[in-house]
Amino acid sequence: MIDPVAVNIGPLQIRWYGVIMATAFLLGIYLAYRRALQNNIDPNHILNMVTLIIPASIIGARLYYVIFAWENYAGNPLEALAIWHGGLAIHGGILGGLLAGLFYVRRYGLPVWKIADIIAPSLILGQAIGRWGNFINQEAHGGPVSEQFISHFPDFIKNQMFIEGSYYHPAFLYESTWDFIVFIILMWRWPRKKTDGEIALLYLVLYSVGRFFIESIRTDSLMLGPFRVAQLVSLALIAAGIAGIMALRKRNQAWAKKR
Repeated sequence: MIDPVAVNIGPLQIRWYGVIMATAFLLGIYLAYRRALQNNIDPNHILNMVTLIIPASIIGARLYYVIFAWENYAGNPLEALAIWHGGLAIHGGILGGLLAGLFYVRRYGLPVWKIADIIAPSLILGQAIGRWGNFINQEAHGGPVSEQFISHFPDFIKNQMFIEGSYYHPAFLYESTWDFIVFIILMWRWPRKKTDGEIALLYLVLYSVGRFFIESIRTDSLMLGPFRVAQLVSLALIAAGIAGIMALRKRNQAWAKKR
């Protein structure tokens, strides 16, 4: 098992989970900054916006997780603050970040859909990197698998997926790989997009398709009765994303006819 603590500085522990999440945020910010410059948006807005989006995302991700897994925290509510132990739900993070970003964009009169397109590739890249924090914490994995199956993966993954006497599906790896693929698709699609907002909505659709299927093998799913919450949310986001793309294209066609 990999030691979850990267560095000890006196009484202070710097954990790999935090290092990986910080790396994801920094790379995402750099990408969005560059993309803003290329699209005639003052990049300082990106820097200012992330000072709201990052804490809102973390709070939203943790609050979402704790609400749906309250039975794990009812006996020790203070544990809900220990985000370094893992337990951040990406859908809660997206919601928290979206609300904070929308507040900033509305306040300064920025183009909502263009800003959304700028941020979407950074978001999926951050998710792809962040899943390796789950790997370190031995969470977000799938069900048990045979040693023969897990031996198809590199030894460091095989060893880390050996938990309490059994090997498990490296579901974190499946999602990280899918997220990287979505990132590549979004970057490829950007110069070919028909309208602002298409990249952001395409992100919602593509990420949610992968998450829906990967969630089916996870053993730590948040549940709402007999249903996996992430799958329900994924279906809703797929529908919203497709409807949004169609609506934006129809609006652009209407504008083109008026000209």
